Amino acid sequence: MPNPIRIAIIGPGKVAHLHAKAALQTPDTELVAVYGRTYQKAEDFANQYGISAYSDVYDMVHRENVDLCLVCTTHPAHREPTVAALDAGAHVLVEKPLASTLEDCDAMIEAARRNGRYLGTISQRRFYEPSQRIRRAIDEGKIGKPVLGTVQMLGWRDEKYYQSDAWRGTWAEEGGGVLVNQSPHQLDLLLWYMGEIDEVYGVWRNLNHPYIEVDDTALAITKFKNGGLGNIIVSNSQKPGIFGKVHVHGENGASVGVQTDGGALFIAGMSSITDPPVNDLWTVPGEENRLAEFVAEDTAFFNTIDATVYYFGLQIAEFCDAIRENRPPSVTGEDGRNVVALFQAIYESTRTGLPVKMG
Repeated sequence: MPNPIRIAIIGPGKVAHLHAKAALQTPDTELVAVYGRTYQKAEDFANQYGISAYSDVYDMVHRENVDLCLVCTTHPAHREPTVAALDAGAHVLVEKPLASTLEDCDAMIEAARRNGRYLGTISQRRFYEPSQRIRRAIDEGKIGKPVLGTVQMLGWRDEKYYQSDAWRGTWAEEGGGVLVNQSPHQLDLLLWYMGEIDEVYGVWRNLNHPYIEVDDTALAITKFKNGGLGNIIVSNSQKPGIFGKVHVHGENGASVGVQTDGGALFIAGMSSITDPPVNDLWTVPGEENRLAEFVAEDTAFFNTIDATVYYFGLQIAEFCDAIRENRPPSVTGEDGRNVVALFQAIYESTRTGLPVKMG
């Protein structure tokens, strides 16, 4: 049996409880500690899970021989503890988005490189079977080159949601709105399927949430480096919450898609995942009649798991395997940076009224 990967959590907030439960269910791992800027909150969290509480990241990593830190702080507060954990010798897996600015992303990626450690970002929707099925279809050439990718993420956030934590809905503490908090999963899938973006034109607005500072709606048109096109529409202004979808259309006319979220959009620590993720579009030649089969299969599996924890566990387990095998994780810090670059480009495009050329 391999030595267990020793895991610590940074930031004892709502989503940290999901990570803790996922870590406890991950084979060959041990949850050992939690860090919090406020020691009392860290201690309260630690007491729930029988682990140790710390108010210093470096001290925690060294005293507990931590192999992997899971960063669950607010988005603009990802950089400091991530760099501290990497400098202390731990690998780090950061809640989405990797950060709210490219400067912070680059500092974190450089710290991982400098210390010879792995940095990843949470994108557990990649681990949904319907999402994996799309990736395999693309890799196997079933749709030809992906030429058109679309994201629709339509949901609702009410005033009670934004009042549930002081940091929500602010530029300083959340780093943005629907682009930064609710849509990174779908943006990541779009990039995973379509590849790097060459140019983006976008616009954001606050349509009906006057009590917040940030975007509740954003749209964008993208040009990909492979020659394909993309369209993005994300909103917290549609009541009731409807769905999150990512569709990919290939040069041979075939299309594949996943509904990642349905019924009502998930709120970590405040709600559960109500509807199973399913393929909602599948016109691969010779497989046109398999959509109902896929939906039945994935729905049946969904009903056997706690989806709020299970997919976090899959990504944590994959990251732990990467540590043991001395290879990059499947979702890297660079992948996380690409999502931040996309939503920052939409903000920039709104400021200037012009398309933004990506790196």
